[in-house]
Amino acid sequence: MKFTAKQIAETLHGTVEGNENAEVNSISKIEEGKPGSISFLANPKYTHFIYDTDATIVIVNNSFEGTHPIKATLVRVENAENAFAMLLEMYNQVKLAKSGISKLSFISESADIGNDIYAGEFAVIADNAKIGNNVKIYPQVYVGENVVIGDNTTLFAGVKIYSDCVIGSDCIIHSGTVIGSDGFRFALQDGGKKIPQIGNVLIEDNVEIGSNCSIDRATFGSTILRKGVKLDNLVHIAHNVEINEKSYLAAQNVVAGSTKIGKNCMFSGQVGIIDHLEIADNTLIAAQSGVSKSIKTPGTAQMGSPSMDVMKYRKNYIHFRNFEAIVNRIEELEKQQSKPESGG
Repeated sequence: MKFTAKQIAETLHGTVEGNENAEVNSISKIEEGKPGSISFLANPKYTHFIYDTDATIVIVNNSFEGTHPIKATLVRVENAENAFAMLLEMYNQVKLAKSGISKLSFISESADIGNDIYAGEFAVIADNAKIGNNVKIYPQVYVGENVVIGDNTTLFAGVKIYSDCVIGSDCIIHSGTVIGSDGFRFALQDGGKKIPQIGNVLIEDNVEIGSNCSIDRATFGSTILRKGVKLDNLVHIAHNVEINEKSYLAAQNVVAGSTKIGKNCMFSGQVGIIDHLEIADNTLIAAQSGVSKSIKTPGTAQMGSPSMDVMKYRKNYIHFRNFEAIVNRIEELEKQQSKPESGG
């Protein structure tokens, strides 16, 4: 799909400087601009690229003043970065605007299907599933028995949703993620006998889950992701965990069973949290931290393994870096004390 500089300027409430009929059909970085693409300039560090870029159209701030000739058509706006973000969102909506049901998909006769859904090749919607309006189900997605999916949710290729799970509206679940697999529970005193997992996973509205995540079903009850939760790629959420509103977990986080995470928490990559803990609202946890005790004071920051208050960790780390010198000093003092006293 092609757009002219004039159309883009009207959409972004900007003005055109150059050829208003210049057309673009792709997006590029300004330093990698190519004919037929649109880019933007917001950071002054990249200003020199605008004079040589092959991008056909460049979005710039109204305040931008060139010092050399520019071959690209300019679209001037109040804030180039915000305008480009708006353009990216519009581009993504057009790109992902899929519709129709493939003849190679399978939809059970007992499934309840909403309006304007997309179901790609080899997608499966099982018995008694309920699918809302404008849901996009990409190829090779499996939606199990009795699953409920709200309006405007997107399931990218290869997502698997086991039976009885509930997904809210306006959610995005990326490729390879599995929702509703069994929790990891075995009766060790009974020879490792598997404990049946008969609960489900409940995901509320506006949740986004990255690729290759695993959200385990509850032993009974629900594993819950509340509204606005965001999970990065390769995150594992165990059985009966509850993550409250607008908490963010970066890649390779692991949250063990029955732990409760508060609202507005932010965990960096590779954080591990053991089972049955409580993490207070607004908690920050640094990368590669191991959390072994509940964090009950809201708004604290922790790091390390085992994790501790970030200021305490940094003070202790200074001692750790000096540990070799401290040991050497102690050894030298011991040597001096062990020397025999000289006679008078």
